[in-house]
Amino acid sequence: MLLQLLLQAPAGNGNFSTLIFIGAMVLVFYFFMVRPQQKKVRDQKKFRESLSKGAQVVTIGGLHGKIVAVEDTTVVLEVERGMRLTFDKSAIASEKTVASVSEPASK
Repeated sequence: MLLQLLLQAPAGNGNFSTLIFIGAMVLVFYFFMVRPQQKKVRDQKKFRESLSKGAQVVTIGGLHGKIVAVEDTTVVLEVERGMRLTFDKSAIASEKTVASVSEPASK
């Protein structure tokens, strides 16, 4: 496809401007698509390495639980009524944020 674009360019200085345009497109693609995705993967890896016992987490399937054991590649979550489930670390999506419960406003 790139070769077709270069062959269709007008003769003379047109080839140079076409190459600059294609190079600019590659740079824009890198800075808006590739780089943010790499940062997201790096942050997620750092989060999974920092998992510790007692943290409230949510899995990628939406299961909420508390970490009771952390091993090399797995974590054990305690869910309702003491039930314990083992998950891969890669299945942990995020840490659960605990929102404070406020009293309803009186009328």
